[in-house]
Amino acid sequence: MTDGTLGTIVGFDLTVRDAPAVRDFYADVVGWKPEPLSMGDYDDYMMLTPDGTPVAGVCHAKTENADLPPQWITYIAVGDLSASMDRVTARGGEILRAPNGFGPGGFALVKDPAGAVLALMQNPYDGSDADDAEE
Repeated sequence: MTDGTLGTIVGFDLTVRDAPAVRDFYADVVGWKPEPLSMGDYDDYMMLTPDGTPVAGVCHAKTENADLPPQWITYIAVGDLSASMDRVTARGGEILRAPNGFGPGGFALVKDPAGAVLALMQNPYDGSDADDAEE
């Protein structure tokens, strides 16, 4: 995870039906330490490196996440989520899930023209609505 510089990867999430089993898999295989993240009536998990640095999330496929594919989703910081969504469709991509908000931390799930799935996230570390960098 990074500091949210525009165009950088700001996180990775894996959404699955059996989050505790997958959490334990990654804890054992790669040495990540799970930290519960309360979602109300259940916990998702922030996965930390051995030194405590957040590196990924393992989430339950529940509520609004029930339809997410069981694959790692990469989150990329953008300066203006609304403008980026317009660019997705203009450039031949597809919006798979509409933005959950347009403020810092708001994100949308998109598919690029080759079919790869990713999430565009309004820069979670900056409250400004600055335009994305020009192409």
